[in-house]
Amino acid sequence: MQEEITSAKVKCSHCHLEFNKSVMIQEDDKFFCCRGCQGVYHLLKENDLDSFYSKLGNKTIAPPISSDNDTSRFDLESFEKRFVKTTPEGFKSIDLIIEGIHCAACIWLNEKVLYKTDGIIEANINYTNYKAKMVWDDNKLKLSEIIQKIRSIGYNAYPYESTKSDEKALKNKREYFIKMMVAVFASMNIMMLGIAKYTGFFTGMAADTKHLVHMGEFILSTPVLFYSGWIFFKGAYYGLKNRIINMDMLVATGATLTYIYSLYVLFSGVGESYFDSVTMIITFVLVGKYLEVLGKKSAIDTLDTIKSSLPSDATIIKEGTKKVVSLDEITVGDIIELKAGERVGIDGEIISGEANFDESSITGESIPVYKTVGDSIYSGTLLKNNTLRYKAVKDYANSTINSIVAMIEDSLSSKPKIEEKANEISKYFSAAILILAVVTFIGWYFFGGELFYQTDANRFEKAFIVMISVIVIACPCALALATPIASLIGLNELAKKGVLFKESKFLETMANADTLVVDKTGTVTKGEFCVVKHQFDFKDDKEKDLLYSLIGNSNHPVSVAVKKFMNNEFDGLTNLDLEEFKTIEAKGICAKYKGKELIGGNLAVLKENNIEYEIISENSLFLFAIDKRVAAAFELEDELKENAKSVISNLRDQGLDIIMLTGDHEDIAKKIASQTGIKNYFWGIDPIGKAKYIEKLKDEGKTVVMAGDGINDAVALSKSDISIAMGSGADISIAVSDVVILNNSLDALFESFRLSKRTYGFIKQNLALSLIYNTITIPLAMMGYVIPLVAALSMSLSSLLVVGNSMRIKK
Repeated sequence: MQEEITSAKVKCSHCHLEFNKSVMIQEDDKFFCCRGCQGVYHLLKENDLDSFYSKLGNKTIAPPISSDNDTSRFDLESFEKRFVKTTPEGFKSIDLIIEGIHCAACIWLNEKVLYKTDGIIEANINYTNYKAKMVWDDNKLKLSEIIQKIRSIGYNAYPYESTKSDEKALKNKREYFIKMMVAVFASMNIMMLGIAKYTGFFTGMAADTKHLVHMGEFILSTPVLFYSGWIFFKGAYYGLKNRIINMDMLVATGATLTYIYSLYVLFSGVGESYFDSVTMIITFVLVGKYLEVLGKKSAIDTLDTIKSSLPSDATIIKEGTKKVVSLDEITVGDIIELKAGERVGIDGEIISGEANFDESSITGESIPVYKTVGDSIYSGTLLKNNTLRYKAVKDYANSTINSIVAMIEDSLSSKPKIEEKANEISKYFSAAILILAVVTFIGWYFFGGELFYQTDANRFEKAFIVMISVIVIACPCALALATPIASLIGLNELAKKGVLFKESKFLETMANADTLVVDKTGTVTKGEFCVVKHQFDFKDDKEKDLLYSLIGNSNHPVSVAVKKFMNNEFDGLTNLDLEEFKTIEAKGICAKYKGKELIGGNLAVLKENNIEYEIISENSLFLFAIDKRVAAAFELEDELKENAKSVISNLRDQGLDIIMLTGDHEDIAKKIASQTGIKNYFWGIDPIGKAKYIEKLKDEGKTVVMAGDGINDAVALSKSDISIAMGSGADISIAVSDVVILNNSLDALFESFRLSKRTYGFIKQNLALSLIYNTITIPLAMMGYVIPLVAALSMSLSSLLVVGNSMRIKK
C-alpha cells in the first residue's frame, strides 16, 4: 500500500507537469518538481501575480532553466572584497552585467522588477553595454537574492569585469549574428518560392504544385520562427510573467498567428499561406536590431578609446625584485617602475627620475609636460622618455582614468525626465496596439468583408492579415530608443571634447538653463598668477623665511605665484615649522611662529585683523604682515583664458544670462568684466555669499549653472542646478560636480552648452519621428493598406530612422 502511495503521480504546482510523488518537493499542500518552480511560485505570490495560475488553467509550461544555481558564492566575504563597494551612505554597491538583454524594453523590464524589490536603492542599466549599477541595503537584501531575482525573469547577471564582459558581449553578438543569418538565408530562398507562388496566383497553378510550394515555405519558415525568433518568445514570456506587454510580445504574436494560419492553409488546401510573412517579420526585426547594435557600437568609440589608454599590468618593485602584476593587485604605497613608451596605470608621485609625459588622453593637450621628483602623474598618461619610479597614491578603482570611464558609463545609465515620460507612454503602448488589432479584426470580419469579399474564408483571411499588419507595424522600440540613443551619442561627443557628465539627465537641465554663473579665477582667467609689482619692508632675513614658510603651506594660485617669485628673487630660503596654520576662505592664510602672528592675503583679511594699509591697484594683491606690520606687498596679474571674450559672446548667443562672482576687489572685477564683455558682475563675495546669491537666483525661478574650480567654490556649486568643475588632469574634482571639464578651457564650457542643447533637440526630434510614424502607419494598417511583410520592414526602419537621426548629432 505504501509503495502505491509513493509511486502515485502528482502535478507540479507551478509548471503542472506530472512526476512521482516520491521525487517531488512538498511544501504544505503544494508540490514542486524542482527548486526553480518553487522559487518562481513564491516570486509570483510575493508580487501578487498568482492570478497567473487561474489564467494558465490545466495547461503545462516548461519549468524554469537556471544556469549556475548556486548563488551562495555571491555572499562570500572574498567575493564581496573583490567586487562589492560601500557607498558613503553605508549601502552596498556593485556593477553587474545583465545577460540576455536585446532591446530597450528589456532594460525597462529589469529596472521595473528590481525597483519593486524591497531593499534595492538604485538599479540603473547602461544602455550601451548592459552594465547595471546596483545599490542595495545589505540589512534587507543579499546580493545572491538580487542575482536570483534577475534570473527569475529570464536573464542572468554576473560581476562586471571589462575583459570578461567584452568576451561575453562578443559571444552574444556572434550568436545574434548566426540567428540573423539563418533568417536571412531562409528569407532569400522563401522569396524565390514566393515568386513562383504569386506568379501562379495570376496565371494558374495546379493544386499539387501549390501544396509543394507551401510545404517548402513551411520548412524554411519553421527554423526562422523557433530558432531565430526565440529571443522574442523569451522576451514576451518573461514580460507576461511580470504583467508587461512589450515589443517582443507584438513580434511574437504577429509571427505566431501568421504561422498558425498558414499551417491551416497548408493542411486544408484552402486559401493562401503567409509563411513568407512569418520569415520576413522575424528577419527584418532581427536585421534592424543588429544594425541598431552596430550603431550603438560606433557611438561609444570614445569610451573604447579612453579604456584603451590603460595598460593591463605594471611592474612593481618589492624587496629589490621586479614583478609584473595586474593593476587591480596594486595597493597604495607600492613602488612602480615605468619605462619610456609605457602608459601610467595607477596615479602616483615620482620618487626618482624625470621625464616628459603626454597627457592628451586626459586634457587633450598634445604638448608634453615635464615632471620630476615630487610631481604627480596620472593613469592613462604616456611616458615619452627615460625610466623612472613612482609611488602609487591611489588604487586602480580610484585612479583618474578609471574614474573618468566610470563617470561616462554612469552617465549613460541615468535617465533624463523626458525619457521617463516616454517610458510611461511606451508602457501602455503595446497593450493598446493589441486591443486595436482585435478591434480591427472584428471591424474587417463583420463589416469590411461584405463590401470586398464573397466568401467567409476570404473575409476571415483579409481581417486576419490586416490584424497581423497592425500588430507588426507598431513600434514601441522607436519610442523607447528616442532618448537613450541620442543621449549616448551626445555624451560621447562631449567626452571627445573633454567634457564629462556625471548623469545624462544633466543634458536636459543644461539645455533648459537660462543663467550661467562663473567664478573669475581659474574659470574666466587662467588662474596662473605672476607678480608684476612688489614692495619689501623686511627687518632681517628671518622675515623672508617666515613669508616663504607661510606661502609654502598653501597651494592657492596666488601663494604658488608668490613662492615662485621668492625663489627667483632670493637664495637660501628656509622652510620653518609654523604653528596653527589656517586658511581663511577667499581671503588669505594665517599662522604663528614662536609667538609671532603671521597673516597673508588681500586687504579684506588685513582689515578684519585691524591692520591699516593703503594701496590702490587694479591687480590682485597679496599682503604679508608680521604682528600687524606689513612686511611685503605683491601685485599679481592673472591673464584671461584664450578666446574668453568670444566664448562669453557665444554663450550669450545661446540665450544665457552670464554673471561673474569674485572675491577680488572692484577694480579687478571691473577690468576682467570689461575685457570679456560680462555685464553683470559682483566683487568681494566670499564662498557663502556666492551660495546665497545662487539660491536667490533659483528663488526667482531661474535654472542656474555654475562653473568654478570645484574646490573653493564647493558650497556655491552644490546650490546650483548644474555644477561644472573646471580642472585639468589631477585637478578634476568629480565628487563635488555634475560636469567636469578636463582640459580647463572655456571653449569646452561653450561646447557643453551647445551640445547639450543640440542633443536635447534631437531627443525631441526622435520622439516626434516615433509618434508621427505610429500615428500615420497604424491607421494605414488598420485600413488594410499595409501587408505584414511591409509592416515588419517599416517597424525595423522606424528604429533605424531614430538611430540614424541621432547619429547626425556628430555633425
